Amino acid sequence: MQRICVIGGNRYFGKLLVQRLRAAGHHVTVINRGSAPPPDGVEHLVVDRDDEGALTAALASRTFDAVVDQVCYTPVQATAAARAFRGRTRRYVMTSTIEVYDPATAALPLFPPGTPVPEEAVDPATWPVRTDLPWHDAAYLEAHYAEGKRQAEAAFTRHAGFAFVPVRAAHVLGGGAEEFTGRLAHYVERVTEGRPVVVHPAMLPSVFIHYRELADVVFWATSTDFTGPLNACSDGLFDARDLSAVIAARTGREPSYRTAAPGEAASPFSFDRHYAMSNARAKRLGFTFSHTAEWLPGAVTEVLAAPAL
Repeated sequence: MQRICVIGGNRYFGKLLVQRLRAAGHHVTVINRGSAPPPDGVEHLVVDRDDEGALTAALASRTFDAVVDQVCYTPVQATAAARAFRGRTRRYVMTSTIEVYDPATAALPLFPPGTPVPEEAVDPATWPVRTDLPWHDAAYLEAHYAEGKRQAEAAFTRHAGFAFVPVRAAHVLGGGAEEFTGRLAHYVERVTEGRPVVVHPAMLPSVFIHYRELADVVFWATSTDFTGPLNACSDGLFDARDLSAVIAARTGREPSYRTAAPGEAASPFSFDRHYAMSNARAKRLGFTFSHTAEWLPGAVTEVLAAPAL
């Protein structure tokens, strides 16, 4: 049995992770603002992680074998958490994102389409940290989501005092109504209603992961010894037309497409730049991924069955 702390963990793959940790016999402590109770048998600390003093007080004398941070978005949050958990845990796993590789959000190495992007393309040990930026402003944070994650990784890497692993998640799908972003539902609705999917003139593919598989990756990362960034994505490259084709096979409706006008936002997962990740490091370390083609049809079926549709 290990003592695991999960910050967040009240929805989607975080909720599933808490359930799996508890089922494995671990002592689980969940920290959040109390919007939803955790499962039975899970300790619940109701505190705002942005209030460092309150967080430290709530932790009291508790120590953990690992902490999983599901809701860290800025270097300010990371710096405060690093101070609060220093000396309390030997391992800290942060849920990060494929968006750290988006070349539209920072000056990053460019990789040819079809060449998977490795972890070293964004090195948190050398990435600049700016805690003086207006990270507290919701509009600024939304506009700088990728940079917030990059800087959060960097802040932990430099100031942690514990083994640190940022798990860079691919675009997460699955779960029907549980998939709160609605991105897959966007495609299902457009195809079933006969409305066109808006795409770039030349679409580039990306990588995806099922929410259950992402919970598996994070679960695995809490108990292994590696450190540093880890890409988490199922095998296989898919673009907007590939996604639509899977939906067509499930619904019998032929998708249609419309090219986005200059300045118009395209449908989610239509990309005009390449930053599909490589999962080779995770495989070398011992994790086995599924192929997106194996689970995507089921994810579409879940969306079709969701009450919203």
